[in-house]
Amino acid sequence: MAFIQEPAYLVGILFFLVLFSEWLSTKKFFKHIGSVLIIIITAAILANLNIIPTSRNAPAVYDKIFEYAAPLGIFFLLLNVRLKDLKFAGLPMLTMFTIGAIATVIATLAGYFIVSPQNHMDNAPAIAGMFTGTYTGGSANLNAVALHYSLQKDGNTYAAVNAVDNILTAFWIFMTILLPPILQKIFPRAKKIASHPEGHTEEEIRNLVISIKEEMTIADVSLLLALGFGSMFISSLASNYVPAIPSILVLTTLAIILAQFQFVQKLKGSSLIGMVLVLLFLAVIGAYCDIGALLQSGEVAGSLLLWDVILILIHGILIFGIGGLLKQDWDIISVASNACIGGSTTAPVCAASLDRQDLQVSGIIAGSIGLASGSYLGIMVAEFLK
Repeated sequence: MAFIQEPAYLVGILFFLVLFSEWLSTKKFFKHIGSVLIIIITAAILANLNIIPTSRNAPAVYDKIFEYAAPLGIFFLLLNVRLKDLKFAGLPMLTMFTIGAIATVIATLAGYFIVSPQNHMDNAPAIAGMFTGTYTGGSANLNAVALHYSLQKDGNTYAAVNAVDNILTAFWIFMTILLPPILQKIFPRAKKIASHPEGHTEEEIRNLVISIKEEMTIADVSLLLALGFGSMFISSLASNYVPAIPSILVLTTLAIILAQFQFVQKLKGSSLIGMVLVLLFLAVIGAYCDIGALLQSGEVAGSLLLWDVILILIHGILIFGIGGLLKQDWDIISVASNACIGGSTTAPVCAASLDRQDLQVSGIIAGSIGLASGSYLGIMVAEFLK
């Protein structure tokens, strides 16, 4: 079946998988799984049925997607991180989020030394970096760390990491909604209503932070792509001159700097393009999965699950324990923890579930801080363990 190597056929199938995963993730049962895991699983099934190539006969298209689509996707997602929005978060939320991020680093290292995954996983330090990144603001950081250590070509391990990440993220999101009412009954705390700068209503602030935008134009897309490819060129050049600096961190830094300029903030479509490119990248990750080998990797999958369970539990104990000692509002602690583990997408949902609409904006901002910093922390942890 030589036609499966044809670039036009293959790219068409991969984009269809992006569409399919997004559609399926809106359905009753599958929305709990999420489009990330759906696209990895469906691509893996198609690859093992020889409908698209696997890692054994990987075409050049896969390498180009690794080289361009993934880093560009992360770049575009980071263009929504605006440091000026920190003033809307409030000191209690920023404090608890910082404690949560530190707790993630401690928990990742503790799990690493307890489980000792390095005994049967050559890339254990990189996986530690991926866990650190994803639990400091979301899965974009997980992908960034994986790209730096070329872990994306180990499809089986990558799929296993994503699977346990999805399971434990879903579990902890549920716990962040369940715990505050219970803790409030046992250890009552005064509710600290989030205050905002004078002259802004809650709705105005939400619109400012989320940046509700009109339909994309040709100018928007053209300039976004020019900024993306230009930044990739600069990051590649910087890494060539200073090999010790990871190119993904240069690209991340450039994205965060550009995101502070008003003309970039006015551009429409960066999140949409970013998500499409990241899902395209994840489809190729799925294609690299050899299901037979994945089913035989029981020890690896078991170790990853145990490691992740330990990580989440230690993170939870530390952030709720320290927050309790500081007499913080349990709802603020919970939303901050949710922002660490789930990112800026799930944090406002947690706030709404706790009937704390005043914490939705600060939760989004906390998740954005995690998105901006998670890759740095992840690579720092991985390098420390190497």
